[in-house]
Amino acid sequence: MEILGIVAFAAALLVSVVAHEAGHFVTARHYGMKASKFFVGFGPTLWSRRRGETEYGVKAIPAGGFVKIEGMTPLEEIDPADEPRAFYNAPARARLVVMSAGSFVHFVIAMVLIYGVLVTMGTTQISESKIGSTSCVAATATCAGPGPAAAAGLRPGDRVRSFDGVAVDSWAQFTRQVREHGAGPATLVVRRDGRDLTLTPNLVEVRRNRLTGAAGNDPVGALGVRPGTETVHYGPLAAVPHTFSVIGSGFTGMYDTLTHRLDDLGKIFDKDRDPEGFISVVGAARIGGDVVSAPDSSGVDRLRQFLVLVAAINLAVGIFNLLPLLPLDGGHIAVLGFEQARHGLRRLRGYRGPVKRVDFAKLLPATYATVVVLFGFSLLLLSADIINPIRLNQ
Repeated sequence: MEILGIVAFAAALLVSVVAHEAGHFVTARHYGMKASKFFVGFGPTLWSRRRGETEYGVKAIPAGGFVKIEGMTPLEEIDPADEPRAFYNAPARARLVVMSAGSFVHFVIAMVLIYGVLVTMGTTQISESKIGSTSCVAATATCAGPGPAAAAGLRPGDRVRSFDGVAVDSWAQFTRQVREHGAGPATLVVRRDGRDLTLTPNLVEVRRNRLTGAAGNDPVGALGVRPGTETVHYGPLAAVPHTFSVIGSGFTGMYDTLTHRLDDLGKIFDKDRDPEGFISVVGAARIGGDVVSAPDSSGVDRLRQFLVLVAAINLAVGIFNLLPLLPLDGGHIAVLGFEQARHGLRRLRGYRGPVKRVDFAKLLPATYATVVVLFGFSLLLLSADIINPIRLNQ
């Protein structure tokens, strides 16, 4: 089952990358640019066929795809007959659309997958009242026995109705009430099998922050329970804002990773590697295998998590590709933006000539440096995912 998940993830990623290139290809053709090649994979050509001015084909290494648009930079030598249709001679708006189309396709894929999951399978979230598990509790680092919750008869799946006569509306409220109660017997009403039961757990005293429940020195009560999860379904309209909310959280998460988690690169070979940190394609595929082969999960849960993972990877790739670094699409967009901004300032000073192009030859050293850094970064993550992989099913 794990191998099936890895293969399925690799196939989904390949389709996404080809769709990325198709975004460039379709928009380039729309604006009259010449796209001479569209291939799936890299390396030796296995099969190809020319239709019109474009050669379509499949190469031996299924690690992505590429589209050849004539004249991507003024440094490229092209047939003089293709000069009018060269990419660098197209209007700025057309070039912006073509360069953005790849990431746009990734974003569309992510949104369609998230929306489809919300409408058809729903999403799991932390319950506000459902007991997920019980555990032992002690004032010291070690504990023994069933714990106050289990000892009182509380079971996973019970729904908390009230605590000491106060109705419970949220898990945060419930845990706050438990902390403030302190050690000693309490009255807990739960819903089980359609009827209410009254339990009298004997709370244990532990040292934590009274307000937040985090580590601290305040004497507070502890029950030894964790919240469960439940599935929430959305209608076709209600799923729309939630889809954008999920996508927005993906953008903020990617920003946080790129700005605040770079230090985690030094920990990717540690035993306690962050499961939400940087991973390579190999690591992502392995996680896909873990998701599909997760024990004690239903087929729907596995499919939901797999599709969400594919959506997350598409979103991450789309965002990463827009970073203002050559040779990424975002680097070309940044160069275009600089050209247009400089041209606008020159027009304010009375200039009425053509747009002065950026000299790409001067940008080659920075481009090569970026390629070297990205290659080293990829090699580092690949090594970590082979030597110290992130495993979900452990």
